Amino acid sequence: MSAALLKKEGYEVTGVFIKAWTPSGYPCAWKEDRRSAMRVAAVLDIPFITLDLEKEYKKEVVDYMISEYKAGRTPNPDVMCNKEIKFGHFLKFALKNGADFVATGHYAKLSKNKKGSFVLSEAKDKNKDQSYFLWTLTQEQLKHILFPIGHLQKAEVRKLAKKLGLPQAEKKDSQGLCFLGKVDMKEFLSRYISQKKGSVLDTEGEIIGHHNGALFFTIGERHGFTITKKSDKEVPLYVAAKDIKKNTVTVVPAARKKIANGKVWPSDSEEIRGLFQEQFFSGGASAILSNINIINPTSLKLCRTKENLSCRIRYRQEKVRCKMEREKVIFDNPQMGVSPGQSLVLYDGEICLGGGIID
Repeated sequence: MSAALLKKEGYEVTGVFIKAWTPSGYPCAWKEDRRSAMRVAAVLDIPFITLDLEKEYKKEVVDYMISEYKAGRTPNPDVMCNKEIKFGHFLKFALKNGADFVATGHYAKLSKNKKGSFVLSEAKDKNKDQSYFLWTLTQEQLKHILFPIGHLQKAEVRKLAKKLGLPQAEKKDSQGLCFLGKVDMKEFLSRYISQKKGSVLDTEGEIIGHHNGALFFTIGERHGFTITKKSDKEVPLYVAAKDIKKNTVTVVPAARKKIANGKVWPSDSEEIRGLFQEQFFSGGASAILSNINIINPTSLKLCRTKENLSCRIRYRQEKVRCKMEREKVIFDNPQMGVSPGQSLVLYDGEICLGGGIID
């Protein structure tokens, strides 16, 4: 659809299919994806080429993801895919071969402020907005990037695609890992990280179950472990903390009371609530960031002086109020499941200011 809109506007458009790495034993999806892309190029009557970034994707996305899990962190491979593949190697390839811009189907909007700097904003379709995954972009990159569908709702995109006779009009939304699709993460990681049986603990430190390796879990997760000692109250349990050296995960009961920022938190007692805040928030009153990128460098002062900033610590999370002090982001209210390795993305209203990796 992005290609169709740009061609309609008078751009000289070339379709580029990026060939990524496929793990052995998984369906070789890239071949069918490439055929799908070729059909679009045929309908739109535009040139079509294939860019092989298999080695780069394996090294800079997959190997990064595995190394982060081995370190006990929870990475965000989609962020890294955008940074290193789509707006790294692909952008360099396009500019080297005479293109003025690269365009993608990301749901995000680009504009310029009064000083001529590029501004990245949330898409019109808030349910599909992908600005969270684009926080690593710089002014130098943005001058060569177009997001043609950011001003449209997903339903409008499908309607236009059908009208234009594009073969993907009824195709299901893409899900899962960038380029790899729906992959069982624990099964995939078990090929590279040895499973090691460990204990599931309650907030008193008592063993109540087992799991196949603390490295495979992220804070806030509620699946993948086995509870052998059942409580009187059958409620979902969530990973509150993990000890990589001891290979244990600590779980807490599901929400029972409304406290803090209108969110639902557990539990029946002040004691459990205190433990919940201490462990499940995982230091959730604030987050220390590394690899910070501010999209418009002039916004750095804004980030550190503005009181009504907001942020997301996971995709599709409702934005929460915060303030920034150097590398530290302080939340107005404690946050659930602040996971090292994940991206924290800063916003001023709908404007994406940048972000960093939670340490």
